[in-house]
Formats: sequence, structure tokens, C-alpha cells
Amino acid sequence: MQTKLYNQIGEEAGVVELPEKIFGLPKNLDLVQQVRVGLLANKRNPVAHAKDRSEVRGGGRKPWRQKGTGRARHGSRRSPIWKGGGVAHGPRKEKDYSKKINSKMLSRALRTVLSAKLENGQVKVINDFSLDSISTGKFKSVFQKIMGGDIRNTVLVLPLPDSAIIKSSRNLGVAVESVAHMSFINLLKAKKIIFTESALKKLEIKNYVFIWIKEKRKRS
Repeated sequence: MQTKLYNQIGEEAGVVELPEKIFGLPKNLDLVQQVRVGLLANKRNPVAHAKDRSEVRGGGRKPWRQKGTGRARHGSRRSPIWKGGGVAHGPRKEKDYSKKINSKMLSRALRTVLSAKLENGQVKVINDFSLDSISTGKFKSVFQKIMGGDIRNTVLVLPLPDSAIIKSSRNLGVAVESVAHMSFINLLKAKKIIFTESALKKLEIKNYVFIWIKEKRKRS
């Protein structure tokens, strides 16, 4: 399993072997969707919260006496049937939307996405890329040659975070991530994924995807 290798000026420099255990899996849309929904649900922060009759201000005094007025009986102005009263069955921010995602499931879903992207010609590999200083122009020129034009909605995967590359790319619609902090959602949405050679070698390490999962859980 091979793909083209590009150098630091955006020209083809040969081919590179890709590990089949990461880039050779069959499609599994159900698994990918299940993991996607779970990750998005785990990010969900419930903020909608309606007050019930015990939380609404006021309503301590009985509106009128029980008998003799000809009107219906009421004990509080904060009853749900009164204007300005509490809500009977409104949304509560205590609801937990999180879903459990097994490590093996997340690992396979990640590799399935990378396999599908490679099959569609959306994965490219570049020689170890670095910048001496922050330069959006240099970054853009190199990656426009590799991508053949538009570089928006691209994920660049590095072995370790690099502040110069991150700052050079942040106005170009390119997400720069390290191998240990890859975002499954970003990889899924990306039109192109570019690995550096050293990032690819790091990804090939046995069980590295599980190391990535542990790092991800530490941050959450």
C-alpha cells in the first residue's frame, strides 16, 4: 500500500509505504457514525434549564381565600397554570448526554476513517516539514503545490506540536495537530489529510492508537 511522497517545496519525491493495519480497513459507516455521535454527545453542555414552581421567585401567599369568592381554588401564584409560574416539565440542565465509547471501537473507527480517506485519494505524505519562523506565505505556497490549489479544510498531522507551523497556518483553514492529539471529528470532516514522514512512523508504533485514546481521555 503506497502513496506519493512530497518534499518541502511541494514537489513529488517518491513513494512511501503505508501500514495496512491503519490504512487498509474496509468501510464501516455504522461504526464511524456511532463513534461520531458519541464524541459529539460527550462534548454537549446542557444549558437549557427551566425553573419549576419551587425555584420561581414569589408565590408564598395564597392568592385568595379558599371559599366564598366564586373563583377556582389556588394555593400559589407560582403554579404551572399561572402566567409567570414554574414550568411543569421543562428542560433541566442536570441531564447527562454522554455516551460510553469503547477503546477498541474508537481505535477501529479512526483507522476506518483513515482507510476511507486514502481510498478516496485524500491522504498525502510530506517529508518532515518545519519553518524557521512564522511565515503564512511560505506555508501556503508549499501546501498549494501539494494540494493543487485550495488548501482549506485540511488536517496536517505532525509528530509533535510546532508553534511556528500552527501560527503560520491558522488563517488558512488548516488544522495542525500532533499524532497524540488528533481529532477524530476533524479527520472525518477534512477534505485532505497530510502526514509528515515522522508522524506516520509514530502512528505505526504498535498500539499507538490506544496511546492516542488515553491522551484524549486525560484531556476530557
